[in-house]
Amino acid sequence: MRAYGDARFGPISAQFDAWLTAACKAEPSQRAQALSQWDQAPAARLCHPQRAEEHLLPLMVAAGAAPSGRGQKVYTEHVMETALSAFRFD
Repeated sequence: MRAYGDARFGPISAQFDAWLTAACKAEPSQRAQALSQWDQAPAARLCHPQRAEEHLLPLMVAAGAAPSGRGQKVYTEHVMETALSAFRFD
């Protein structure tokens, strides 16, 4: 996130987190489509450092390794005004 600690970015990170949660919980084929176009999500580029897409690579690998399971949010927290979440795929 480009603006850790800036209260104005709390709602912005929440938008992206909501999109990411819905994408991860979707049917695997819909999830793959959504995650492949993550940069089109609300506030996606604002929620990641410039040229640092690799912050999402672990999520992409985990989602790809579970071709038939839906994602489940297992952790969520607000850190320095920013929504953070973790997902599990069965």
